[in-house]
Amino acid sequence: MLENGKIGVRQFTILVFLFTIGGIILIIPSMLASEAKQDAWISAILALGIGVLVIPLYRALGSRFPDKSLVEYSEGILGKWLGKTISLLFCSYFFVNAALTLRSIGEFMTTQIMPETPIQAIFIIYLGIVIMGTRIGLEPLSRAAEIFFPCVIFLFLLLALSLLPQIKIENIQPMLEEGIKPLFRAVIPYIGSTFLELVVFLMFVPYNNRIQNIGKALWIGTLMGGIMLTIISLLTILVIGADLTESQVYPSYVLAKKINVGNFLTRIEVMMAIIWFLTIFFKLTVFLYATALSLAQTLKLKAYRFLTLPLGMILVVFTLVLNPNLIYIKTFNKDILIYYSLTYGLFFPLLLLGVAVIRKKRESGSEKEI
Repeated sequence: MLENGKIGVRQFTILVFLFTIGGIILIIPSMLASEAKQDAWISAILALGIGVLVIPLYRALGSRFPDKSLVEYSEGILGKWLGKTISLLFCSYFFVNAALTLRSIGEFMTTQIMPETPIQAIFIIYLGIVIMGTRIGLEPLSRAAEIFFPCVIFLFLLLALSLLPQIKIENIQPMLEEGIKPLFRAVIPYIGSTFLELVVFLMFVPYNNRIQNIGKALWIGTLMGGIMLTIISLLTILVIGADLTESQVYPSYVLAKKINVGNFLTRIEVMMAIIWFLTIFFKLTVFLYATALSLAQTLKLKAYRFLTLPLGMILVVFTLVLNPNLIYIKTFNKDILIYYSLTYGLFFPLLLLGVAVIRKKRESGSEKEI
């Protein structure tokens, strides 16, 4: 086994929670409001209700192969060559998502905080920390997540409570003005960029000390993340309105700038920035870790850590090529990402589970005949 560390159910749950909100917490209100307008918060609830439906699928796969990762049992289920092909495709999926996540870091930093800094410098500095997090292993990473979890919750509660005086109920009226179709149009990119990506955690199932509670950890972590994103979407609409939410690239960051408590506590958008930096670090580290681990397991290597530095170097270049500008990223997230995520987050897991069930029935039938 390439990874010797073991993590608990609570640590796994926290990793899922931080992963769920990482990268998307700043843009989710704009993504939803572009279609659903003032009903963006309803779309967030719908997306959560639909998105968690993939968890029983992941739980079924994880419990069926408790001592193997996703790429390890892909080869066992589909055979050597087809299984290795699917494993390499999953590896590429994790790598592409790492590139998308890294690009979002660079875009935010160069447009909101450090506009004169080359985006390549942001990539290299941030990725250096991520590579360190990947090399130390899953157990120390999950312990770090456990330490930072209260910080994220505290800052979020402080942010939400500080915005309560500025809420305007009329901003969410009229409800369902354009019917329910816009609600579902808004749901599609949200699911593709959040819930279907949870397939990456099938790489970490064998490193849990209580395999039987994997489903519970996925449920709780996803629900907590989805609820937080729903609250952020609702607050953004209630405070700055649907039109401004839709027009802003990072409406959650703009929302945090609106905080004004007694003309004393003002402009503390750093709270939202800290939440985003912490959560996106864990999301990017999980993707890079899964990329290195899946590649090492597919190629039958004895270690994965030596892959992290070359993968990180390739990732910097690949990120610039894959996502040339912000407009391209928004178009990709809106029109393409859902099909890409459905392939890896739904179709391939269904294929693996279906073939595994059929093979198990055939083997049971053969044993009975003997």
